[in-house]
Amino acid sequence: MHNKLLIVQNITHESPGILEDLLNEYDIASDRFDLSSGTSLPDPTAYAGMVVLGGPQSANDTSAPVLHELAVIGKALDAGVPYLGICLGLQLLVSAAGGQVVRCQKKEIGFREPDGEPFMVELTAEGKQDRLFKGMPERLRVFQLHGETVILTNGITLLATGRGCTNQIVRVGENAWGLQCHFEMTPAMFNSWLDLDSDLITMSKTELLDEFDSFVDEYTTAGREILLNFLAFTGLINH
Repeated sequence: MHNKLLIVQNITHESPGILEDLLNEYDIASDRFDLSSGTSLPDPTAYAGMVVLGGPQSANDTSAPVLHELAVIGKALDAGVPYLGICLGLQLLVSAAGGQVVRCQKKEIGFREPDGEPFMVELTAEGKQDRLFKGMPERLRVFQLHGETVILTNGITLLATGRGCTNQIVRVGENAWGLQCHFEMTPAMFNSWLDLDSDLITMSKTELLDEFDSFVDEYTTAGREILLNFLAFTGLINH
């Protein structure tokens, strides 16, 4: 049995966050590859699961690193390797599965919709039955940081929707999931993004930090549960 998790970073500061905390807590081995440093990816079939994080690239890029990443994700899908993609990781998953990645009508950035309502995702009927959301509420408050969204194709199941960009959480086949929204942030990680991300830099740092602090316990609980459910599916933990 494979006993390691493969983690792919598309940019250095978008790190595993809560996932890294869980790997340490449960003493789970992992290999981490940062594609922004020019590294290439190993064979995903040598791992118990694969996690692809966010980044500023587009799944539509024709650069060698993105084409390489899509090929590796395709190999993971073909082999049934458990996969979890976050933000760009979702878009790469959908592209590898034959769907489309397109520009959002309006970027989704931060914690709130343009009208001031919190960004929420709502589980579909399929999402309520999905193993990734076992024990979860039907509506979850989330953080968003993306300018592209996905169009689904046959074989991709919609698990959760949002108000602006509808397709928020999907499953490809039975072993691969993608989350457009972020559930993996820690406070320290988020604080670092505020000084590095071009969209977040234009917003009030104080207001964003205060907003995150106002529901960080709820957010962290949801993130931990989703990630624990995924790790359980890989067989790396019992949960």
